[in-house]
Amino acid sequence: MSDRSRKKSLFSSAQEAALSARQRDDSPQCRSASYQLAFQDPDFLLLDELRPVRLQLELLKPELILIEQHIESTVVIFGSARIPDPETAEAALVSAQAEHRKDKQNPDLARRVDIARRALENSRYYDEARNLGNLISSNTSKDKLVVITGGGPGIMEAANRGAHEAGMPSIGMNIVLPHEQRPNPYITPDLNFRFHYFAVRKMHLLMRAKSLVVFPGGFGTLDELFETLTLIQTQKVQPMPVLLFGKDFWDRIVNFDALVEEGTISAEDLDLFTYVETAEEAWELISEAVGT
Repeated sequence: MSDRSRKKSLFSSAQEAALSARQRDDSPQCRSASYQLAFQDPDFLLLDELRPVRLQLELLKPELILIEQHIESTVVIFGSARIPDPETAEAALVSAQAEHRKDKQNPDLARRVDIARRALENSRYYDEARNLGNLISSNTSKDKLVVITGGGPGIMEAANRGAHEAGMPSIGMNIVLPHEQRPNPYITPDLNFRFHYFAVRKMHLLMRAKSLVVFPGGFGTLDELFETLTLIQTQKVQPMPVLLFGKDFWDRIVNFDALVEEGTISAEDLDLFTYVETAEEAWELISEAVGT
């Protein structure tokens, strides 16, 4: 984080205090954890009782950086981390088929071939996300309608990649997971964030959003989609285009009409989202909505 201009204060800065605190005597009293400045004591900051403070810090740090980088608005692109680019998907299918030929009676290997074949079919969404990231970024400025993703591989990587190939910045909101999620290499480094709390991460994903584009995905994608639809439905956020890529996928995964029939949502709630099939179609709807 770069230095920011601050109004001169009567009090010494925290940086000055931290530097002074390092110049301590080597005595039992000075080595005691209780003697550490509170904001320099990691054991203290990681206490359960300090969770409200950590939540505030996770909200504040990205916000200050985004303000510093003059990011005014974003387009959020969600989707599976498991949808690879077509070349990777094709290589995985060839490998799965080769393994299956060695043991054709093995049901697990047969299942892997089926999954690899579906992954190859779905890899078209990688290309569409990449194209959409490029279209958005090529038709906007560096501070408006900036592509923002969850920062991981798959669809997220594709969208960041498209923005990168357009020579424009894009944002990644990574999360600490038991199996480490590495940020994809196409995120603008100074706009690459890391979160512990899912709730704060999801808030940041929507805080500047002017549109939400949702590609096929799993639990995480569904969570983000339904939370956003709920926020729009309950008027907690301003209405925005919510675009679902691939009607065939969504018709198989979610029976929205059944929710209407059961009376758990209104027929008008189906107007909260629109199905799209191509990046060009998605960009046309986004640009119309925001007036670009």
